[in-house]
Amino acid sequence: MVTFPFVLSAQTAGELLQKVSAALSEGQDDYVVSLFRQAIAAGADQTEMYYWTQIEKNSAVAPRLVNELATYYKRKRNYDKAYLFYREFLQYHSEDVPALVSCAEMEMMRGKEKDAVKTYEKVLMLDANNLQANIFLGSYYYLQAEREKKKLEDDYKKITSPTRMQYARYRNGLSDVYSNVYSKAKDYLQRVLQLFPSTEAGNTLEKIRKLEAEIK
Repeated sequence: MVTFPFVLSAQTAGELLQKVSAALSEGQDDYVVSLFRQAIAAGADQTEMYYWTQIEKNSAVAPRLVNELATYYKRKRNYDKAYLFYREFLQYHSEDVPALVSCAEMEMMRGKEKDAVKTYEKVLMLDANNLQANIFLGSYYYLQAEREKKKLEDDYKKITSPTRMQYARYRNGLSDVYSNVYSKAKDYLQRVLQLFPSTEAGNTLEKIRKLEAEIK
């Protein structure tokens, strides 16, 4: 008698989603999430459509399924889809810090830098010691300040024989950049050092302190 080794055939997304429906009807939420995760891997588009058309949005399991889709698309570097589902997840849990951080990451990857700034600022309202948010905002405001400072310097250098008033205006401009932008970077980066011994943050803070001494 010839015997064949048992082979477990891969299940299609459709087959897995049928099991999701059955598990949902029996209230087996953990099993639903496990099956849904497998269905995403077998066919993300079909599983995504299942979420939009078959899942009760006020059910307890709905945000868990959204999170599975967001995580999958983030891992696959489909930043538009990942952003869509992190935003959907935040409809359920608007103050979930890990989801907000992931949403900010997706905003950056999609070139929406100013949106990422707002999202990271919201993160810090909920968790002032969030390291990633402090690093991002410290770096963001430092680079913005450097750009504004360079423009002031370049414009001033174009003046062949600056008057006292022009020089005073230039110095006031530098002072404004420090007060409005460098100081923000300084606050965030000081928090970074309180949380983590970052050499880069320390070096940037030293540059800001030297600039502060020059301006004052």
